[in-house]
Amino acid sequence: MAENLTDIARDREIVDLARGQRGLVTSRQLAAVGMGRRTLDRWVGSGRLWRVYRGVYVLGPQPLTRHGRWLAAVMAKAPAALSHGSAAALWGLSGDRRHIDVTASHGRRGLNDSGIRLHVAQLRRDEWGLREGIPVTTVARTLFDLAEVVKPPQLESAWDEAGRLHLLRVKQIATICDRWPTRPACRRIEPLLSARLLHESERRRSPLEDRFAAFVHAHHLPPPQTNVLVDGDEVDCLWPTTRLIVELDSWEFHHDRAAFEKDRDRDAEHLLLGYKTIRVTHRRLDEEPARLAAQIRELLGEMQNPQPRP
Repeated sequence: MAENLTDIARDREIVDLARGQRGLVTSRQLAAVGMGRRTLDRWVGSGRLWRVYRGVYVLGPQPLTRHGRWLAAVMAKAPAALSHGSAAALWGLSGDRRHIDVTASHGRRGLNDSGIRLHVAQLRRDEWGLREGIPVTTVARTLFDLAEVVKPPQLESAWDEAGRLHLLRVKQIATICDRWPTRPACRRIEPLLSARLLHESERRRSPLEDRFAAFVHAHHLPPPQTNVLVDGDEVDCLWPTTRLIVELDSWEFHHDRAAFEKDRDRDAEHLLLGYKTIRVTHRRLDEEPARLAAQIRELLGEMQNPQPRP
């Protein structure tokens, strides 16, 4: 009876573990919860576990999604991160979907029989993170890596899409180039980097940004930080101490369904991190400025009748 209870507890732990990993578990994880080799072979033989890659299994006869396959490949090469074309696809920058690109600090480079293309490199801690639960290179590192494996038109397309999605971080790319100055990527990405840096230095605020700055001053609100990063995403305005975000929605930048859905998904992700988001449009500034100011003031926790600024 004690052995059966132990097995039940172990099996429950395995199910919970797999649930948080898109149905996946590794042989090391199974061994850590007390599953021996014979039991593992028995589970595979009975179909309770299905082998995806060497040392990586999916629980039960369930089909793996593309994201699940990506995570399985990373787990097979751990510690590792999705990279290159596969990372570009995960970030929504198109990318190569024929193989799964993974970067690890060691291993045999190249494409193996399982469809994983391994790149061997040292990733700094600020060059990778998690996206949808999958370890992946940052957009900056992804674009740097793409510069060495794709043709210029493909790189430019990924670069432009990163900009459209507000994911382009030129300072981070410049930092990576400074770290690896002899890499071919630096020479290939330099024209794009220089053009973007020049554009940002000449960039003027949009009419909505100007209107909101005037609105903040007129209603005696504390000035926010502008164009800053929150969990890797650039937000328009942020009051960091109260974790309040204001996003400025103008038609010229949010005129299609994909952009609309992307923004709402980002709001939800920020909410999970404790940030509240208010979206401000020209219409709100025109038709309900007092109500908008009251909402922001309440969220900032200010007094109902703040003293005017000198």
